This record gives sequence, structure tokens and C-alpha cells, in this order.
Amino acid sequence: MSRLKEKYTSEVVPALMNEFKYSSSMAVPRIKKVVLNMGLGEAIQNIKVLDAGVNELSMIAGQKALVTKAKKSIAGFKLREGMPIGCMVTLRRDRMYDFLDKLFNASLARVRDFRGIKGKVFDGRGNCSIGIKEFIVFPEIDYDKVDRMKGLNISIVTTAKTDEESRFMLRHLGMPFRN
Repeated sequence: MSRLKEKYTSEVVPALMNEFKYSSSMAVPRIKKVVLNMGLGEAIQNIKVLDAGVNELSMIAGQKALVTKAKKSIAGFKLREGMPIGCMVTLRRDRMYDFLDKLFNASLARVRDFRGIKGKVFDGRGNCSIGIKEFIVFPEIDYDKVDRMKGLNISIVTTAKTDEESRFMLRHLGMPFRN
């Protein structure tokens, strides 16, 4: 069992039950999935950027990345419907917990001038979205082999009904929030 999943079952679930007075452990919020998304708008002119992005995102996630395509044409960006413009990975179960453990304990500490995650990352329904400007903070990425800095979006989808429940759960799992 993943270290973070073990911490969730042994420490976080009882703390959530005490704090929010749940009648059953099945009512306690949990993390459903983690979605990693990398937008590669430069792939319109140079398709090799897309291949590098897919390989790098696959190394970060430990799972093959899926190429995302444009849903509609936008003439101003010279974009046609169906053109590849990014890549994404959806993590669930053990891979999700392993990734979150790596994110909370290793990667966020490597972000330049990091003081904690702001409280505005929640969407009102208990889901959390974080943007990372430089994806080289992950230990799997070799800085010398990176041709161009790319950003990365991380969405943590939970079953929490409110942002307060989600923030409490993620803080107890080890997510570093700003005070």
C-alpha cells in the first residue's frame, strides 16, 4: 500500500470524522483522481514539441500520456479542429497516491520562491487545481535534456462537498498551504 494511502486510512479519515461529524467512514471525502495537463500550443508549428511533451509527462506520471486535440477551429491562432495541441494523464488509485506523495514531499519543495499553495486553488465544489510554471521540479526530468520550459496543470478531484472539507483533507495528507 502506498505511504500516502496508508496515512489517509489511518490518520486522515478519523480526523475528518471528528472534525465534520460524519456518521460513517463511507461518508468521508476521498480523492477520486488526479489529472495532469500540459498545453503545447507550439505544437501547431512544430510537431516534435508534442512528442517531447508526451514523453516528459509520461515520465512524471508513470503512465502513458494521451494527446489532446483541438475541439474547434480558431482562425486567429491558425488552429483547426482536430489538431494536436497538448497532452494529459488521468491518475487513479495507487499511482494517484504515489504521484501526490511525490508532489507534496519532493516536487513542491523544489519550486523557486515557494511559500505554500494559496487558498484560492479550490473551485467551490472541493476540487483543487494547481499550476506549475516549470515542470523541471519533478525529479524524473533531466534538466540537460529539456529543450523548452513547459507549464503543467494539476487537478485534484475529490468527493468533498465543500472547499473547507477538501482543504482539511489535503492539509492532513501533507499539502503545503500558505497560512
